[in-house]
Amino acid sequence: MSTDANDSAPLRHPVPPFTEETARIKVQAAEDAWNTRDPQRVAAAYTPDSTWRNRSTFLTGRDEIEAFLTEKWERELDYVLRKQLWAFHQNRIAVRFQYEWHDAAGQWWRSYGNEQWEFDDHGYMSRREASINDVPITPDERRFHGPRPSGDDTDLPLR
Repeated sequence: MSTDANDSAPLRHPVPPFTEETARIKVQAAEDAWNTRDPQRVAAAYTPDSTWRNRSTFLTGRDEIEAFLTEKWERELDYVLRKQLWAFHQNRIAVRFQYEWHDAAGQWWRSYGNEQWEFDDHGYMSRREASINDVPITPDERRFHGPRPSGDDTDLPLR
């Protein structure tokens, strides 16, 4: 589970091996960070040599992740995300998610996806694989209007 490039990093709790409770905490922390739309804050949760597949884009390292997220949130306006734990084992977590955003022309989208995460011993994500599909929606079809209300663990609907 160890990533040599991150051996001197402070612990980023919770750390593997995950229990259901600690996996849920990790998923909520990721949702909260992504909803800030702060590329530097989000990238800090990954190992320095983290590898990503995001749709058809492949990235390596925090600098590439930060640049990717900067461009993403310049294009995906008013982005709001919900993540949900799907499964976990040892140092891996699977997540399903939905997020809503609009483009510069004002078209709203709901993006549906699944992620597979792998963590190092210090609790940093060393690998992320995301498969995502976008569906156009009207403004009145929006479900998410800001960060998740405290205590809301509502299941994500299929459509």
